Amino acid sequence: MRHTMNVTPPAGPAPSSPAAPGAEIAWGDAFCSEGANCFRFGLDGEGRAYIGSTLAPGEYVSDSVEALRALISAVKSGAADHLL
Repeated sequence: MRHTMNVTPPAGPAPSSPAAPGAEIAWGDAFCSEGANCFRFGLDGEGRAYIGSTLAPGEYVSDSVEALRALISAVKSGAADHLL
């Protein structure tokens, strides 16, 4: 099964992010591996979910909380095992 998510482009004049301009994203603690590849999850005031990297703070993937739950469930069930 293929899922699509919205991805923000690098910082530029017209971001295509679904977040409202100036929206505050409340980021949780980062999850880091041995190589300092750190990912973090966040939520905004509109209920959108975000996944970002500490290596590129202005870039993130965003979608609904329901889509994030589906992604996490799929990863837990092995959908991304081929990436390990």
